[in-house]
Amino acid sequence: MDTDKAYRIGDLARRFGITTRTLRYYEELGLLQAGNRQQGQGLAHRCYDEKNVIRLKRIQQLKDYGLTLAEIHELFELARKDRSGRAVRQGLAQKYAAKLTEARRRRDLLDHYIDELAWHLEQLDKVDDFFACPGQACETCGWAERCDMHSLLPRPDVAAAGRPAQAGSPAQTGS
Repeated sequence: MDTDKAYRIGDLARRFGITTRTLRYYEELGLLQAGNRQQGQGLAHRCYDEKNVIRLKRIQQLKDYGLTLAEIHELFELARKDRSGRAVRQGLAQKYAAKLTEARRRRDLLDHYIDELAWHLEQLDKVDDFFACPGQACETCGWAERCDMHSLLPRPDVAAAGRPAQAGSPAQTGS
């Protein structure tokens, strides 16, 4: 690694596909630290060394894994205080474990959503009128408890069990 290499702010921003404003913001947060300014064409430019390149790569990686800039700052502070790296590895392991748990929970929700969409897509072939309920078909339908339309219908099994039937149901009207 060329430790003497200096990257101007615009060059580093292009290299990482971010804006110069983002680099300045990371600097404000203490995530990056620009070195001396280089003079060029009468202007002074912020410059960053290879250490900042590595830090920026790590920032992007951690952001890709769902960590916030505050969490990243916390990890960078742990790394600065504990040069052995043990504390930052433990902190990162905890954050990754929490992210993994959350990702699995979201995957389960997404799997359920996909199943529901597939089921509803199948049901579109079974009814002609968008607003129609399958009606009597609910009595023999194996999916009655899953159908969101079914939950709106009177339930004769509830009325027969001695519980109040819904208004307008056959148990209440005597039909």
